[in-house]
Amino acid sequence: MGEKANNTQTNYYADTIPRYQRIALEIASRIASGEYEEGQKVSGRSSIAGQYGVSPETARRAFSVLSDNGIVDPWKGSGMFIKSRKNAEKYVEQFSVQNSIEHIKDSINEIINRQKAEMNELNDKLTQLIKMTEHYRSTNPLMPNSVRITEECKFIGKTVNDMRLWQYTGATMVAIKRDGELWMSPGPEAVIREGDRLYFIAQDASNNNIRDYLYGEKDDSDKE
Repeated sequence: MGEKANNTQTNYYADTIPRYQRIALEIASRIASGEYEEGQKVSGRSSIAGQYGVSPETARRAFSVLSDNGIVDPWKGSGMFIKSRKNAEKYVEQFSVQNSIEHIKDSINEIINRQKAEMNELNDKLTQLIKMTEHYRSTNPLMPNSVRITEECKFIGKTVNDMRLWQYTGATMVAIKRDGELWMSPGPEAVIREGDRLYFIAQDASNNNIRDYLYGEKDDSDKE
């Protein structure tokens, strides 16, 4: 059979199948390609073992695979003879499909495991974020600016939605402190009362901007 061959298909599966199967696949591939004709005699077990650098037992197992699949006909003491090119083609095709399926399965498992690892990491980060946020809020609620509502505020008795604080100042209300209790994330229907302290996060607005808006001159809609 000549020197050791570098069959592409055999090399592709080199890390996934036993050595004797790789040898059988390479021989079958060469038969299927027409390199060897039916009835042609090829090297014996000892010669194959030497060519591939394997033990005689490994070569014997490779011969057995080829013989069991009707590809070669081993003659004791005389090497082996090519029996069927068609069977060689069938063996190569079946082997390719089977290993492609296994390769796809392995790829899917790798993706699943990678996604699990990423989800676990994401959960860990979210848990850390929640814990840090809760601690941050408990010590100083988001460190926002704040304004105390006195009787001069033009929005007493109106809702958070009526204030339209963000539309006019770019600030977002995050809490209301009333009677010693902190009310986080008040809804749009929360009513502003005298004595409240409003906490807000201002983007471009300063504390003075907010105060001017809350205590500025009432517009016509406020005058009844």
